[in-house]
Amino acid sequence: MTIIPRIDPATAPRVNTPESFAARPKPVTPAHVIASDAEALAVAGQLAPLFSAEAALRDREGLLPIAELDAYSQSGLWGINIPKAHGGAGVSYATLGKVIEIISAADPAIGQITQNHLVLSVHLALDGTEEQKRDLFGLVLKGYRFGNAFSELHSKTVAAFETIIRFEGDEAVVNGRKFYTTGALFAHIVPIISVTTDGKGYIAFADREAPGLTVTNDWSSFGQRTTASGSVTIENVRVPKSRVIPIKVFERPTAAGAISQFVQAAIDTGIGAGAIADAIDFVRTKSRAWIDTGKERASDDPFTIQAVGELEIGLHAAEALLERAGRLIDEALADPTEEKVNAATVATAEAKVLSTRIALDASNRLFELAGTRSTLAEHNLDRHWRNGRVHTLHDPSRWKPYHIGNFYLNGVSAPRHPWS
Repeated sequence: MTIIPRIDPATAPRVNTPESFAARPKPVTPAHVIASDAEALAVAGQLAPLFSAEAALRDREGLLPIAELDAYSQSGLWGINIPKAHGGAGVSYATLGKVIEIISAADPAIGQITQNHLVLSVHLALDGTEEQKRDLFGLVLKGYRFGNAFSELHSKTVAAFETIIRFEGDEAVVNGRKFYTTGALFAHIVPIISVTTDGKGYIAFADREAPGLTVTNDWSSFGQRTTASGSVTIENVRVPKSRVIPIKVFERPTAAGAISQFVQAAIDTGIGAGAIADAIDFVRTKSRAWIDTGKERASDDPFTIQAVGELEIGLHAAEALLERAGRLIDEALADPTEEKVNAATVATAEAKVLSTRIALDASNRLFELAGTRSTLAEHNLDRHWRNGRVHTLHDPSRWKPYHIGNFYLNGVSAPRHPWS
Protein backbone atom coordinates (compact mmCIF):
# COMPACT_ATOMS: atom_id res chain seq x y z
CA MET A 1 0.00 0.00 0.00
CA THR A 2 1.17 3.51 -0.81
CA ILE A 3 2.47 5.49 2.16
CA ILE A 4 1.49 9.15 2.08
CA PRO A 5 4.01 11.37 3.84
CA ARG A 6 2.47 13.49 6.56
CA ILE A 7 2.84 17.22 5.99
CA ASP A 8 3.46 19.38 9.03
CA PRO A 9 0.40 21.66 9.41
CA ALA A 10 2.70 24.48 10.44
CA THR A 11 4.39 24.53 7.03
CA ALA A 12 1.75 23.00 4.76
CA PRO A 13 0.32 24.95 1.81
CA ARG A 14 -3.07 26.39 2.77
CA VAL A 15 -6.31 27.60 1.26
CA ASN A 16 -7.56 31.17 1.00
CA THR A 17 -4.47 33.12 0.08
CA PRO A 18 -4.13 36.04 -2.35
CA GLU A 19 -0.75 34.72 -3.48
CA SER A 20 -0.44 32.89 -6.78
CA PHE A 21 0.69 29.27 -6.55
CA ALA A 22 3.69 27.84 -8.36
CA ALA A 23 3.11 24.86 -10.61
CA ARG A 24 3.45 21.40 -9.13
CA PRO A 25 6.50 19.43 -10.32
CA LYS A 26 5.88 17.15 -13.24
CA PRO A 27 6.03 13.42 -12.45
CA VAL A 28 9.52 11.97 -12.35
CA THR A 29 8.41 8.37 -12.01
CA PRO A 30 5.75 7.20 -14.49
CA ALA A 31 2.39 6.45 -12.93
CA HIS A 32 1.15 2.91 -12.50
CA VAL A 33 -1.10 1.84 -15.39
CA ILE A 34 -4.25 0.10 -14.22
CA ALA A 35 -5.28 -2.81 -16.41
CA SER A 36 -8.83 -3.76 -15.39
CA ASP A 37 -12.04 -2.78 -13.63
CA ALA A 38 -11.22 -5.07 -10.73
CA GLU A 39 -7.81 -3.49 -10.25
CA ALA A 40 -9.30 0.02 -10.34
CA LEU A 41 -11.72 -0.86 -7.54
CA ALA A 42 -8.97 -2.53 -5.52
CA VAL A 43 -6.64 0.47 -5.81
CA ALA A 44 -9.45 2.86 -4.81
CA GLY A 45 -10.12 0.69 -1.77
CA GLN A 46 -6.45 0.86 -0.80
CA LEU A 47 -6.24 4.64 -1.14
CA ALA A 48 -9.50 5.49 0.63
CA PRO A 49 -8.36 4.90 4.23
CA LEU A 50 -5.19 6.89 3.54
CA PHE A 51 -7.22 9.83 2.26
CA SER A 52 -9.77 9.68 5.09
CA ALA A 53 -7.16 9.54 7.86
CA GLU A 54 -6.64 13.32 7.99
CA ALA A 55 -9.61 14.55 5.94
CA ALA A 56 -11.16 16.28 8.96
CA LEU A 57 -7.84 17.91 9.84
CA ARG A 58 -7.30 19.17 6.28
CA ASP A 59 -10.81 20.64 6.21
CA ARG A 60 -10.51 22.27 9.63
CA GLU A 61 -7.03 23.71 9.10
CA GLY A 62 -7.39 24.46 5.39
CA LEU A 63 -4.51 22.21 4.36
CA LEU A 64 -4.20 21.38 0.68
CA PRO A 65 -4.09 17.63 -0.11
CA ILE A 66 -0.91 17.82 -2.17
CA ALA A 67 0.70 14.56 -1.04
CA GLU A 68 -2.62 12.78 -1.39
CA LEU A 69 -3.09 14.08 -4.95
CA ASP A 70 0.36 12.89 -5.94
CA ALA A 71 -0.40 9.42 -4.57
CA TYR A 72 -3.79 9.44 -6.29
CA SER A 73 -2.55 10.25 -9.79
CA GLN A 74 0.51 8.00 -9.43
CA SER A 75 -1.84 5.13 -8.56
CA GLY A 76 -3.15 5.11 -12.13
CA LEU A 77 -6.74 5.98 -11.23
CA TRP A 78 -6.60 9.21 -13.24
CA GLY A 79 -6.16 7.20 -16.44
CA ILE A 80 -8.85 4.56 -16.06
CA ASN A 81 -11.26 6.05 -18.61
CA ILE A 82 -8.61 6.33 -21.31
CA PRO A 83 -9.64 3.93 -24.10
CA LYS A 84 -7.78 0.65 -24.34
CA ALA A 85 -6.69 1.59 -27.85
CA HIS A 86 -4.63 4.40 -26.30
CA GLY A 87 -3.14 2.37 -23.44
CA GLY A 88 -5.75 2.89 -20.73
CA ALA A 89 -7.99 0.42 -18.95
CA GLY A 90 -11.14 1.78 -20.58
CA VAL A 91 -13.12 0.75 -17.52
CA SER A 92 -16.90 0.63 -17.42
CA TYR A 93 -18.46 3.87 -16.26
CA ALA A 94 -20.24 1.85 -13.58
CA THR A 95 -16.76 1.05 -12.26
CA LEU A 96 -15.57 4.62 -12.65
CA GLY A 97 -18.58 5.84 -10.68
CA LYS A 98 -17.83 3.40 -7.87
CA VAL A 99 -14.19 4.48 -7.78
CA ILE A 100 -15.17 8.14 -7.42
CA GLU A 101 -17.75 7.23 -4.76
CA ILE A 102 -15.12 5.34 -2.75
CA ILE A 103 -12.61 8.19 -2.94
CA SER A 104 -15.26 10.83 -2.19
CA ALA A 105 -16.54 8.94 0.85
CA ALA A 106 -13.00 9.25 2.18
CA ASP A 107 -12.52 12.92 1.17
CA PRO A 108 -14.92 14.50 -1.35
CA ALA A 109 -12.52 17.35 -2.00
CA ILE A 110 -10.04 14.86 -3.42
CA GLY A 111 -12.84 13.16 -5.34
CA GLN A 112 -13.90 16.47 -6.87
CA ILE A 113 -10.38 17.40 -7.93
CA THR A 114 -10.44 14.39 -10.28
CA GLN A 115 -13.76 15.41 -11.79
CA ASN A 116 -12.71 17.75 -14.58
CA HIS A 117 -9.68 15.67 -15.50
CA LEU A 118 -11.92 12.68 -16.21
CA VAL A 119 -14.46 14.73 -18.15
CA LEU A 120 -11.80 16.47 -20.24
CA SER A 121 -10.36 13.07 -21.08
CA VAL A 122 -13.78 12.28 -22.58
CA HIS A 123 -13.72 15.46 -24.68
CA LEU A 124 -10.26 14.53 -25.89
CA ALA A 125 -11.45 11.03 -26.83
CA LEU A 126 -14.50 12.37 -28.68
CA ASP A 127 -13.14 15.50 -30.40
CA GLY A 128 -9.34 15.14 -30.45
CA THR A 129 -7.28 13.97 -33.40
CA GLU A 130 -5.40 10.70 -33.17
CA GLU A 131 -2.17 12.63 -32.76
CA GLN A 132 -3.65 14.70 -29.91
CA LYS A 133 -4.89 11.56 -28.19
CA ARG A 134 -1.48 9.90 -28.42
CA ASP A 135 0.17 13.03 -27.02
CA LEU A 136 -2.17 13.95 -24.18
CA PHE A 137 -3.33 10.46 -23.16
CA GLY A 138 0.32 9.48 -23.12
CA LEU A 139 1.03 12.23 -20.59
CA VAL A 140 -1.91 11.18 -18.40
CA LEU A 141 -0.63 7.61 -18.34
CA LYS A 142 2.71 9.00 -17.15
CA GLY A 143 0.96 10.71 -14.22
CA TYR A 144 0.13 14.16 -15.58
CA ARG A 145 -3.02 15.80 -14.23
CA PHE A 146 -5.44 17.99 -16.18
CA GLY A 147 -6.87 20.94 -14.26
CA ASN A 148 -9.82 23.10 -15.15
CA ALA A 149 -10.33 26.59 -16.49
CA PHE A 150 -13.96 26.33 -17.50
CA SER A 151 -16.53 28.48 -15.69
CA GLU A 152 -16.52 32.25 -15.27
CA LEU A 153 -17.73 34.13 -12.23
CA HIS A 154 -19.44 37.15 -13.81
CA SER A 155 -20.79 35.83 -17.12
CA LYS A 156 -24.53 36.09 -17.80
CA THR A 157 -25.09 32.32 -17.64
CA VAL A 158 -22.94 29.31 -16.85
CA ALA A 159 -22.59 28.63 -20.57
CA ALA A 160 -21.66 32.20 -21.56
CA PHE A 161 -17.89 32.52 -22.05
CA GLU A 162 -15.90 35.70 -22.31
CA THR A 163 -12.45 34.09 -22.50
CA ILE A 164 -11.20 34.75 -26.04
CA ILE A 165 -8.94 32.61 -28.19
CA ARG A 166 -7.28 33.76 -31.39
CA PHE A 167 -4.87 31.97 -33.68
CA GLU A 168 -1.46 33.21 -34.75
CA GLY A 169 0.45 30.84 -37.01
CA ASP A 170 1.11 27.58 -35.15
CA GLU A 171 -0.11 28.97 -31.82
CA ALA A 172 -3.30 30.00 -30.13
CA VAL A 173 -3.35 33.04 -27.84
CA VAL A 174 -5.85 33.03 -24.99
CA ASN A 175 -7.05 35.86 -22.72
CA GLY A 176 -9.62 35.80 -19.93
CA ARG A 177 -10.35 35.03 -16.31
CA LYS A 178 -11.88 31.88 -14.85
CA PHE A 179 -13.37 30.87 -11.51
CA TYR A 180 -14.47 27.55 -9.94
CA THR A 181 -11.21 26.18 -11.35
CA THR A 182 -11.11 22.94 -9.38
CA GLY A 183 -7.87 21.10 -10.00
CA ALA A 184 -5.96 23.90 -11.74
CA LEU A 185 -3.71 24.57 -8.77
CA PHE A 186 -2.60 20.93 -8.65
CA ALA A 187 -2.47 20.39 -12.41
CA HIS A 188 0.38 19.89 -14.85
CA ILE A 189 -1.83 20.93 -17.78
CA VAL A 190 -4.71 23.42 -17.56
CA PRO A 191 -7.35 23.00 -20.29
CA ILE A 192 -8.92 26.41 -20.96
CA ILE A 193 -12.44 26.72 -22.38
CA SER A 194 -12.46 29.68 -24.74
CA VAL A 195 -14.31 31.09 -27.73
CA THR A 196 -13.39 32.98 -30.85
CA THR A 197 -14.93 36.37 -31.50
CA ASP A 198 -17.54 34.63 -33.66
CA GLY A 199 -18.46 32.24 -30.85
CA LYS A 200 -16.72 28.99 -31.80
CA GLY A 201 -15.61 27.03 -28.74
CA TYR A 202 -12.22 25.46 -28.14
CA ILE A 203 -10.29 23.72 -25.38
CA ALA A 204 -6.68 24.90 -25.18
CA PHE A 205 -4.54 22.46 -23.19
CA ALA A 206 -2.07 24.96 -21.71
CA ASP A 207 1.03 24.01 -19.77
CA ARG A 208 0.57 24.95 -16.11
CA GLU A 209 3.90 26.82 -16.29
CA ALA A 210 2.96 28.81 -19.40
CA PRO A 211 3.80 32.54 -19.11
CA GLY A 212 0.67 34.56 -18.36
CA LEU A 213 -1.19 31.69 -16.64
CA THR A 214 -1.74 32.54 -12.97
CA VAL A 215 -3.57 30.32 -10.49
CA THR A 216 -4.82 31.89 -7.26
CA ASN A 217 -6.35 29.90 -4.42
CA ASP A 218 -9.04 32.42 -3.49
CA TRP A 219 -11.78 29.82 -3.00
CA SER A 220 -13.66 30.94 0.12
CA SER A 221 -16.69 28.64 0.19
CA PHE A 222 -17.74 27.03 3.48
CA GLY A 223 -17.70 23.58 1.83
CA GLN A 224 -15.33 21.56 -0.35
CA ARG A 225 -12.74 23.86 1.18
CA THR A 226 -9.60 22.06 0.05
CA THR A 227 -10.48 21.71 -3.64
CA ALA A 228 -8.64 25.00 -4.35
CA SER A 229 -11.49 25.92 -6.71
CA GLY A 230 -10.37 29.51 -7.09
CA SER A 231 -9.25 31.70 -9.97
CA VAL A 232 -7.17 31.38 -13.11
CA THR A 233 -6.02 34.51 -14.89
CA ILE A 234 -5.07 34.06 -18.55
CA GLU A 235 -3.02 36.87 -20.07
CA ASN A 236 -1.77 36.25 -23.60
CA VAL A 237 -1.20 32.58 -22.83
CA ARG A 238 0.25 30.83 -25.86
CA VAL A 239 -0.69 27.24 -26.61
CA PRO A 240 0.51 25.16 -29.58
CA LYS A 241 -2.33 24.62 -32.06
CA SER A 242 -1.56 20.92 -31.78
CA ARG A 243 -3.01 21.10 -28.25
CA VAL A 244 -6.17 23.01 -29.13
CA ILE A 245 -9.35 20.96 -29.61
CA PRO A 246 -12.63 22.28 -31.05
CA ILE A 247 -15.69 21.69 -28.86
CA LYS A 248 -18.08 19.70 -31.01
CA VAL A 249 -19.38 17.06 -28.60
CA PHE A 250 -22.69 18.87 -28.15
CA GLU A 251 -23.31 19.31 -31.86
CA ARG A 252 -24.07 15.59 -32.18
CA PRO A 253 -25.35 12.86 -29.86
CA THR A 254 -22.57 11.99 -27.41
CA ALA A 255 -22.43 10.93 -23.78
CA ALA A 256 -20.17 13.86 -22.81
CA GLY A 257 -22.87 15.78 -20.93
CA ALA A 258 -24.11 12.69 -19.14
CA ILE A 259 -20.56 11.80 -18.07
CA SER A 260 -20.03 15.27 -16.60
CA GLN A 261 -23.16 14.87 -14.49
CA PHE A 262 -22.38 11.25 -13.71
CA VAL A 263 -19.11 12.14 -11.99
CA GLN A 264 -20.96 14.81 -9.99
CA ALA A 265 -23.50 12.21 -8.84
CA ALA A 266 -20.73 9.81 -7.84
CA ILE A 267 -19.12 12.49 -5.66
CA ASP A 268 -22.42 13.26 -3.94
CA THR A 269 -23.12 9.57 -3.39
CA GLY A 270 -19.70 9.33 -1.75
CA ILE A 271 -20.51 12.28 0.51
CA GLY A 272 -23.64 10.47 1.64
CA ALA A 273 -21.74 7.22 2.21
CA GLY A 274 -19.07 9.01 4.25
CA ALA A 275 -21.66 10.78 6.41
CA ILE A 276 -23.52 7.53 7.11
CA ALA A 277 -20.31 5.72 8.02
CA ASP A 278 -19.33 8.47 10.46
CA ALA A 279 -22.85 8.55 11.95
CA ILE A 280 -22.76 4.81 12.59
CA ASP A 281 -19.30 4.96 14.09
CA PHE A 282 -20.20 7.87 16.37
CA VAL A 283 -23.43 6.26 17.58
CA ARG A 284 -21.61 3.02 18.31
CA THR A 285 -18.63 4.54 20.12
CA LYS A 286 -19.50 7.98 21.51
CA SER A 287 -23.25 8.66 21.74
CA ARG A 288 -25.25 8.11 24.92
CA ALA A 289 -28.49 6.16 24.98
CA TRP A 290 -31.58 8.34 25.31
CA ILE A 291 -33.16 8.16 28.77
CA ASP A 292 -36.54 6.88 27.53
CA THR A 293 -35.10 3.87 25.71
CA GLY A 294 -34.09 1.98 28.82
CA LYS A 295 -31.07 0.78 26.83
CA GLU A 296 -27.41 0.78 27.75
CA ARG A 297 -26.18 1.67 24.26
CA ALA A 298 -27.25 4.38 21.85
CA SER A 299 -27.01 1.82 19.05
CA ASP A 300 -29.93 -0.08 20.62
CA ASP A 301 -32.32 2.88 20.37
CA PRO A 302 -35.13 1.56 18.10
CA PHE A 303 -35.70 4.92 16.43
CA THR A 304 -31.99 5.29 15.72
CA ILE A 305 -31.92 1.80 14.26
CA GLN A 306 -34.87 2.64 12.03
CA ALA A 307 -33.29 5.91 10.89
CA VAL A 308 -30.03 4.20 10.00
CA GLY A 309 -32.00 1.66 8.01
CA GLU A 310 -33.72 4.43 6.08
CA LEU A 311 -30.40 6.11 5.32
CA GLU A 312 -28.89 2.85 4.09
CA ILE A 313 -31.90 2.30 1.83
CA GLY A 314 -31.45 5.78 0.38
CA LEU A 315 -27.74 5.23 -0.16
CA HIS A 316 -28.23 1.86 -1.84
CA ALA A 317 -30.91 3.33 -4.10
CA ALA A 318 -28.54 6.12 -5.15
CA GLU A 319 -25.77 3.59 -5.76
CA ALA A 320 -28.08 1.40 -7.85
CA LEU A 321 -29.16 4.30 -10.07
CA LEU A 322 -25.53 5.39 -10.39
CA GLU A 323 -24.51 1.93 -11.56
CA ARG A 324 -27.45 1.82 -14.00
CA ALA A 325 -26.49 5.20 -15.42
CA GLY A 326 -22.90 4.01 -15.84
CA ARG A 327 -24.05 0.99 -17.86
CA LEU A 328 -26.20 3.18 -20.10
CA ILE A 329 -23.29 5.60 -20.60
CA ASP A 330 -21.19 2.64 -21.77
CA GLU A 331 -23.90 1.76 -24.28
CA ALA A 332 -24.10 5.36 -25.51
CA LEU A 333 -20.34 5.54 -25.99
CA ALA A 334 -20.37 2.29 -27.96
CA ASP A 335 -23.34 3.34 -30.13
CA PRO A 336 -24.02 7.10 -29.82
CA THR A 337 -27.52 7.27 -31.24
CA GLU A 338 -29.97 9.93 -30.13
CA GLU A 339 -31.98 7.27 -28.32
CA LYS A 340 -29.07 5.76 -26.40
CA VAL A 341 -27.51 9.10 -25.52
CA ASN A 342 -30.83 10.35 -24.19
CA ALA A 343 -31.30 7.14 -22.17
CA ALA A 344 -27.90 7.74 -20.57
CA THR A 345 -28.70 11.40 -19.94
CA VAL A 346 -32.07 10.69 -18.31
CA ALA A 347 -30.66 7.83 -16.21
CA THR A 348 -27.84 10.07 -15.02
CA ALA A 349 -30.34 12.78 -14.08
CA GLU A 350 -32.25 10.21 -12.02
CA ALA A 351 -29.03 9.22 -10.26
CA LYS A 352 -28.22 12.87 -9.64
CA VAL A 353 -31.57 13.46 -7.91
CA LEU A 354 -31.05 10.60 -5.46
CA SER A 355 -27.36 11.34 -4.90
CA THR A 356 -28.24 14.93 -4.00
CA ARG A 357 -30.89 13.71 -1.56
CA ILE A 358 -28.67 11.21 0.22
CA ALA A 359 -25.75 13.64 0.49
CA LEU A 360 -27.94 16.23 2.20
CA ASP A 361 -30.15 13.87 4.18
CA ALA A 362 -27.32 11.76 5.59
CA SER A 363 -25.10 14.71 6.45
CA ASN A 364 -28.01 16.42 8.23
CA ARG A 365 -29.46 13.43 10.10
CA LEU A 366 -26.00 12.46 11.32
CA PHE A 367 -26.36 15.03 14.12
CA GLU A 368 -29.87 14.00 15.03
CA LEU A 369 -28.70 10.41 15.50
CA ALA A 370 -25.30 11.07 17.05
CA GLY A 371 -26.45 13.77 19.48
CA THR A 372 -25.23 17.14 20.65
CA ARG A 373 -21.67 16.03 21.34
CA SER A 374 -21.27 15.25 17.63
CA THR A 375 -21.39 19.00 16.93
CA LEU A 376 -18.17 19.67 18.85
CA ALA A 377 -15.43 21.24 16.74
CA GLU A 378 -12.99 18.48 17.61
CA HIS A 379 -14.99 16.03 15.47
CA ASN A 380 -15.58 18.42 12.53
CA LEU A 381 -18.51 16.30 11.39
CA ASP A 382 -20.24 19.36 9.98
CA ARG A 383 -17.83 19.09 7.06
CA HIS A 384 -20.09 16.40 5.59
CA TRP A 385 -23.06 18.75 5.43
CA ARG A 386 -20.95 21.69 4.24
CA ASN A 387 -19.40 19.55 1.51
CA GLY A 388 -22.73 18.11 0.44
CA ARG A 389 -24.51 21.45 0.47
CA VAL A 390 -21.84 23.12 -1.64
CA HIS A 391 -21.11 20.37 -4.13
CA THR A 392 -24.78 19.68 -4.89
CA LEU A 393 -25.12 23.32 -5.98
CA HIS A 394 -23.08 22.61 -9.10
CA ASP A 395 -26.36 22.51 -11.02
CA PRO A 396 -29.98 22.87 -9.85
CA SER A 397 -31.31 19.39 -9.10
CA ARG A 398 -34.85 20.86 -9.14
CA TRP A 399 -34.62 20.81 -12.95
CA LYS A 400 -33.88 17.08 -13.11
CA PRO A 401 -37.41 15.77 -12.38
CA TYR A 402 -38.78 18.17 -15.00
CA HIS A 403 -36.53 16.83 -17.77
CA ILE A 404 -37.07 13.24 -16.61
CA GLY A 405 -40.86 13.67 -16.54
CA ASN A 406 -40.92 15.54 -19.84
CA PHE A 407 -39.20 12.61 -21.50
CA TYR A 408 -41.38 9.88 -20.02
CA LEU A 409 -44.62 11.86 -20.43
CA ASN A 410 -44.06 13.78 -23.66
CA GLY A 411 -41.13 12.03 -25.34
CA VAL A 412 -38.96 15.16 -25.17
CA SER A 413 -35.25 14.33 -24.95
CA ALA A 414 -33.29 15.90 -22.11
CA PRO A 415 -30.88 18.73 -23.01
CA ARG A 416 -27.35 17.64 -23.86
CA HIS A 417 -24.92 19.85 -21.96
CA PRO A 418 -22.65 19.47 -18.92
CA TRP A 419 -25.33 20.61 -16.45
CA SER A 420 -28.29 18.45 -17.53
